[in-house]
Amino acid sequence: MIKYAIALLFSVSVLNAQSSVDRMTTEVKVGDVFEIGKPESNKYKHIDFPRANFIIKRGGIANYKRVEGEEVVVTSVREKKDGTTQIKIKRNDGGRFFGSHTVVAADFHDAMASGELQAK
Repeated sequence: MIKYAIALLFSVSVLNAQSSVDRMTTEVKVGDVFEIGKPESNKYKHIDFPRANFIIKRGGIANYKRVEGEEVVVTSVREKKDGTTQIKIKRNDGGRFFGSHTVVAADFHDAMASGELQAK
């Protein structure tokens, strides 16, 4: 019986330690600077850039390759109900993405894991 109690306490302590590590690595605050990286596929999956037709309608040029390497600043951080962290980013130099959009949203955890956002 004592073996089961020790195993239970050990497993609970390991799970608590793991959750505290996750919280520490995912903290992001307003004003943090990141760099937009290259997506794994042809499209950005975790940064919510607008589709090409919306960019063109607003007078911009839909060239997603020009976005790579741009420095961005976090303007707002929001924790969603499902546990994901949604951030809004704008260009560090004050310009617009594609010449039409000033701010875009991104899923912070997934974008960092996939390399679409990189720490500067």
